[in-house]
Amino acid sequence: MESVNPATGETVGSYEEPSDGEVEAALETATETFESWRGTTVQHRADLLVDAGDLLRERVDEYAELMTREMGKPVSQARAEVRKCATLCDYYAERADEQLADEVIGSESDAHTLVSYEPLGPVLAVMPWNFPFWQVFRFAVPNLAAGNVGLLKHASNVPGCARAIEEVFHDAGFPEGSFRTLLVGSGEIDAILEDERVRAATLTGSVGAGRAVAEKAGAELKKTVLELGGSDPFVVLDDAPMDRTVGSAVYGRCQNNGESCIAAKRFIVADEVYDEFLDRFVAEMADLTIGDPLEEGTDIGPMAQQGLMEELHEQVEATVAAGATVHTGGEPMDREGSYYPPTVLSDVPPGSPADTEELFGPVASVWRVESEAEAVELANDSRFGLGASVWTDDPERGERVARQLEAGCCFVNEIVKSDPRLPFGGVKESGYGRELSRHGIREFLNRKTVWVQHGDSSTGLDSLSE
Repeated sequence: MESVNPATGETVGSYEEPSDGEVEAALETATETFESWRGTTVQHRADLLVDAGDLLRERVDEYAELMTREMGKPVSQARAEVRKCATLCDYYAERADEQLADEVIGSESDAHTLVSYEPLGPVLAVMPWNFPFWQVFRFAVPNLAAGNVGLLKHASNVPGCARAIEEVFHDAGFPEGSFRTLLVGSGEIDAILEDERVRAATLTGSVGAGRAVAEKAGAELKKTVLELGGSDPFVVLDDAPMDRTVGSAVYGRCQNNGESCIAAKRFIVADEVYDEFLDRFVAEMADLTIGDPLEEGTDIGPMAQQGLMEELHEQVEATVAAGATVHTGGEPMDREGSYYPPTVLSDVPPGSPADTEELFGPVASVWRVESEAEAVELANDSRFGLGASVWTDDPERGERVARQLEAGCCFVNEIVKSDPRLPFGGVKESGYGRELSRHGIREFLNRKTVWVQHGDSSTGLDSLSE
């Protein structure tokens, strides 16, 4: 397995894939470790998370450069990603004890009844390349805090990041087997899911990959959490504060080279401000600095792989052939590396790729609408439902519109983002289940009802067997 720098084409590193025997040993070690790890105190796990966060901050430059070399994001954004992972460690170190505490629920006067939150066992995580640290940590940290153990199948183009994440947990003092990286191909996932020692699975990735994992896990009656694609609407109402709105639109579309599930992709703009928004948006998109992602001033680096850039360009070409207008960009750049420029499309025809598919790169599509109701209808006219944002000078109006949008995360006057304190996930073809906050830490737990009777049993509702 090799990782290749998308900016230069140079090989970053080569890694041997594990043998069947090594995968078997990893599964057995994970199972054995779980039996002891589940019995440790939450405070002990929290202390180790604090150490993991400290290591991330100490190694921020090392890990950020590795990320950038493997998948091309601007190095300043890579540093921010590492620091966000450290903040996540801090959050669960502080809050896990409270989030995992028994929930006492009143029932009979002579009984003590509660819900106990207990770990399930080894959990398989199938993770993508676009946020190669954050998306793994937001799975690993709450699950380790909860007493589960993790098995990581990372994307094949970021094996160095996968190994580095395992290194963080090892060096922080987590026991061997509590978090293991398996550098296996996608073809090995089914066999791992079928193994009775693996108790659950989570995937962040494409809709197709999510369907495949859900189908296999469902056949094995194993819990899954899926965070899949997105084509987030960015709704600009007629009273939107234009300076902030345009700046956020550019950042929201092009952060991480535009390769983000929760990036703003469909810009739905009220007729009254459409021309001003489009003119300013196109100008600021065209003004972004494209270049070496290891240089501090770079806004846009290369796409993670040549094939991904080619697929994006095919979607743009098909949309333009159907009648869309290109305002800036629209062609791969004539330079070394898989660079695609910031691109803005308007007059997007119904049924074209920009209308119905996820465009995973720095391409924005802009629509004009005549009313707030039309904006909501168009925003919801998508098979995706991950995130959405609304822009207005009236926060109450923004909240009212946000409540009508079919998405797992709706923001008013802020770009969509994941935050350790808040649950994160989608609806429709963007997946199900939640990560982060107390909701996320409880996804892969047994919510066990415990009834302790004191004295003689009553003859009320508890006398019924079902």
